[in-house]
Amino acid sequence: MAGDRMRTAQPGHPADPSTPAAHLPVLFAEVLDGLRVVPEGRYLDGTFGRGGHARGVLERLGPGGRLLLMDKDPEAIAVAEAGFGSDPRVSIRRGSFTGMAHWDEARDLDGILLDLGVSSPQLDVAERGFSFGKDGPLDMRMDPDSGESAAQWLARADEREIADVLWIYGEEKQSRRIARAIVAARAQEPLTRTAQLANLIGSVVPRGKDRSNPATRSFQAIRIHINRELADLEAGLDAALAALRPGGRLAVISFHSLEDRMVKQFIARHSKAPPANRRLPEASVFVPVLAALGGAIRAGEEELQVNVRARSAVLRVAEKLDGQGGRVA
Repeated sequence: MAGDRMRTAQPGHPADPSTPAAHLPVLFAEVLDGLRVVPEGRYLDGTFGRGGHARGVLERLGPGGRLLLMDKDPEAIAVAEAGFGSDPRVSIRRGSFTGMAHWDEARDLDGILLDLGVSSPQLDVAERGFSFGKDGPLDMRMDPDSGESAAQWLARADEREIADVLWIYGEEKQSRRIARAIVAARAQEPLTRTAQLANLIGSVVPRGKDRSNPATRSFQAIRIHINRELADLEAGLDAALAALRPGGRLAVISFHSLEDRMVKQFIARHSKAPPANRRLPEASVFVPVLAALGGAIRAGEEELQVNVRARSAVLRVAEKLDGQGGRVA
């Protein structure tokens, strides 16, 4: 996953001086505050995107600091190499953040950022196949060199599987009707373009009262399924907890209710004792390993005015404890 949902940089905000129209990602200041970047710290950005958050972390690091960058997307890695590859404080690795467990440098980290979902550059480039508003190949893979595309999956999946994906990952109420239409349409010609799929969905699902595109939920659901986003998130959260040192911070930005629920439950599971059950034998003493630092953090009105994509962003931050349930001084 690669998650820079960009917004135009405002005066006074750090940004890339090499670009005339600099941008910052969603919740930029809130992320940096949550990570509590220290000059000699070690940090990992597991979803580099286009480097907005990473640049902010690097600006706060001293000569002894370390920044590790990961992304599935080869285009994101190319941007990372071009913009950060010459900095001796930076290491770059292509792959899912689930792979941090196999990266020797990703140990005893002071902070980890996971900015989930699809990035603005991915949405804006029609050839990536993420957007129902731009016609392009029906792909949707964050790593175009791995797995099957959305077109390949829609060509082989049966009606029930398609309906289940649309309902579970998109909460699409018309999932069965859409799945039925997809199966009927592909019998006439293959679904290979985003406009084909968007128009097909629009022909069987009326536009809602909020005037959003009828294909919104379906495209989201298919993307999540194709990229195994929820499975990766589950594995990535476990890997992040193991990679943090005591006192290290985990910051996760999600844009989907299922993702946010997983993050919230993960933090709660490691920070709060499970409720007691008088019918069961007394459990061993619970020792928390995480502390939630506040609740859900959302974009403010100023940010929402310049970036509509920030409206669904939720940031949660947690700190790893010292092994005895206490915070590191």
